[in-house]
Amino acid sequence: MMEARALNKAFHAGTPNERIALSNVSLHLALGDFAVVIGGNGAGKSTLLNVIAGEVQVDSGNVVIDGMDVTHVPTYRRAAKIARVFQDPLVGTAGSMTIEENLALAERRGGRNGLRLGLSGTARKRYRDRLASLGLGLENRMNQKVELLSGGQRQSLALLMAVIKPPKLLLLDEHTAALDPKTADIVMRATIEAVERDRLTALLVTHNMQHALAHGNRVVMMSEGRVVFEANADEKARLTVEGLMRRFHVTSDRMLLS
Repeated sequence: MMEARALNKAFHAGTPNERIALSNVSLHLALGDFAVVIGGNGAGKSTLLNVIAGEVQVDSGNVVIDGMDVTHVPTYRRAAKIARVFQDPLVGTAGSMTIEENLALAERRGGRNGLRLGLSGTARKRYRDRLASLGLGLENRMNQKVELLSGGQRQSLALLMAVIKPPKLLLLDEHTAALDPKTADIVMRATIEAVERDRLTALLVTHNMQHALAHGNRVVMMSEGRVVFEANADEKARLTVEGLMRRFHVTSDRMLLS
């Protein structure tokens, strides 16, 4: 479903401030894979997501999604295949529009229907059912502007918007990091339900080692712009947080020494 081939990206290339963000990074996700990418600050995790989403152009390498090479395809044209939930709850929703208008807009992602939303009774019932599954009472506030929601409510809506039209690839950019523990749990449970229900292919970036072991069927560790460790479902099942941390520190130390 998604293949990143030998991705290389340097920021401020050729200057004293040059920084290698990605160095020969390759990653393959089969249909239904849920991979969790972990690593410290500056490891290249967010750059990898930005490249896949089309926000950052690579210096070399290719990105293929559902059989289509999208390496040089702009972000808006990838919208038919990719949905993304950001760390910031304010990103990915339109604050001046109502909850139902946001969902209607998201359902038309990648289409050519213009701005006329034309909300039907059937659509409203569908949105109400999806919102009710969160347990936040948003199904009773569908005509309320999104800017009036709390950060956790807005992030929950952003997740629903990302999956209401099942994407080929779901990108999750530390999407629970800015939430309180209770809301983070609600959003993560909703994420898992959506991935399993629609058999989505997903890529989650996180600093949370526990999340890396608790969720998904793959774990990918990055350091200094490189993939330094991968584990499939069977290997992942044998890992512990302590073991993962130990591997992370040993790998980081080796790279620093080299």
